[in-house]
Amino acid sequence: MNDDDSRERDDEETFHPLGESWQDGLEDALEDTEYDAELGMEMAKDAMRVTEGELSEEAFYDRYHDDVVEEFGEDSRPMADEIEASREDGRFEETLSRFGVGEDSRRSVMKKMGGAGAVGLGAWGAANSGGNDAESAFVQDEEQEADEPDDTNGDGVQWGMTLDLEHCDGCLSCVVACQAEHDWDQGANWMYILAYEDDTVSSPDADEFESTEDFEFLIRPCQHCTDAPCEKVCPTTARHTRDSDGLVLTDYDVCIGCRYCQVACPYGVNYFQWEEPEVDESELEEDHVYDDRNRPVSARGPRGVMEKCTFCPTRQDGSKGEELVGRTACEDACPPEVIQFGDMNNPNSDPQRYIDETARSRTLVRLAAAVPEPETLEEELDGEDADLEAIVDAVEDLDEETIGLMLAVELLRDPDQPEVEGNSSLVEQEATVTELVTVLEDHGLDLEDEELLIELDLAEEPDEDEEFEGATEELAEERLEAFAGDPDSEFKLLDNIGTDPNVVYLGNEPGPDAHQVEGPVSYDDVGQVDNRKDVLDEGTVGIDGLSL
Repeated sequence: MNDDDSRERDDEETFHPLGESWQDGLEDALEDTEYDAELGMEMAKDAMRVTEGELSEEAFYDRYHDDVVEEFGEDSRPMADEIEASREDGRFEETLSRFGVGEDSRRSVMKKMGGAGAVGLGAWGAANSGGNDAESAFVQDEEQEADEPDDTNGDGVQWGMTLDLEHCDGCLSCVVACQAEHDWDQGANWMYILAYEDDTVSSPDADEFESTEDFEFLIRPCQHCTDAPCEKVCPTTARHTRDSDGLVLTDYDVCIGCRYCQVACPYGVNYFQWEEPEVDESELEEDHVYDDRNRPVSARGPRGVMEKCTFCPTRQDGSKGEELVGRTACEDACPPEVIQFGDMNNPNSDPQRYIDETARSRTLVRLAAAVPEPETLEEELDGEDADLEAIVDAVEDLDEETIGLMLAVELLRDPDQPEVEGNSSLVEQEATVTELVTVLEDHGLDLEDEELLIELDLAEEPDEDEEFEGATEELAEERLEAFAGDPDSEFKLLDNIGTDPNVVYLGNEPGPDAHQVEGPVSYDDVGQVDNRKDVLDEGTVGIDGLSL
């Protein structure tokens, strides 16, 4: 950047949501590259202004276009094509207007000409307009309205997650599974679990606690933002959003390692591959590196590029097997199943079901680990009496509470809910409960019996002059909430800055002064490290006590 540029940054200004220390570390890291560190910091700051609605994408594009071209030889930011195309269309329409072509005719001509013709004539028109068009294309951002926030992800698939923080146990299984799946180097934690405390909540001592759920946890994958600042600053299209499913990915063949995306990410999820990766390229499976567009976006990156959590795109493409579509390595590895991955645009997907029916979903997860298989239940009930007491005595894995919960889950089932395309653990768990209830009913248990339903807290005992009304959905919901609880909050990280992340958190929202503390399971215990600084003296930013 030029020294006399009016956009020169105040060194004392902190714009990054993760704080001054984080920002200073990022700037220091950029200074070690061959690229303009000041440009990277300024672009990151303004990319966040775009997502916040303070600056339009057109103004952002204009502000840095010349600098980006000078520094990188091209400006291939994602908004470039659309902005330039719209300007060419405008110039073409103005040219036709000068020749006396009316509005209806202009539309007809443009429709027939198509994009190539419009660009050619548009350039000719601009060249003969005395230069006014070229000048007006670079107006200051103060004269332009900021883009309206995009509240929707549109139609089609948008992969995302719901993360239940209240039932995370901090076991780090997701971290281990992610590393095993993608072969990233130690400390480049694509998936990260932080135990924390703030001025309202505290976590127990890591060496003395009654339950892992006494800790406050934050699960931090990449948020795969709908409006990703990291993408806005990438000069080469390496960091991009995949059209088919909204995944924010890095093309390793295109990435030049400028690290601007690392500065522009509000969540601190990017890692730079400083040295040759620990796992050689020959050990990587090709169908795990290249997605269905034949772009290298998965597995660990080669030396000199940026990498981060990918939401397992080759799984989503089906190249790892159809049974893994709609699932991630971290989700599969999570014992308490607090990671729910799926299509955020589908109201019947696992993450959306978990948000809308949290107590019921939590109950399904717990029941799945406790109840027998339907075939096993049939065998164990063979020849036994059909009353509740006899069933409980005959089946080791069933008690009154479990049967009551299964009936509550079944009572709240929507028979008209559309089927989910692809894999859905909650749907499978619900189907199992339905089968088990059918087995009990076929065995002879009267599921409408007044005494049974009252005993299981699914119906109220009527007064002497009242008729028995049977089980109610209200009592079923109360039963599930009493068992599994309902989250005290639902939030997205830094949702106020307009990135529209596709990860939703339930419970345990960190306060503004939250800071990391030691968890019940250390990263050393599972063969990992929780600070990149432990691995590299110089490298991806490492600070003492990660700020949330």
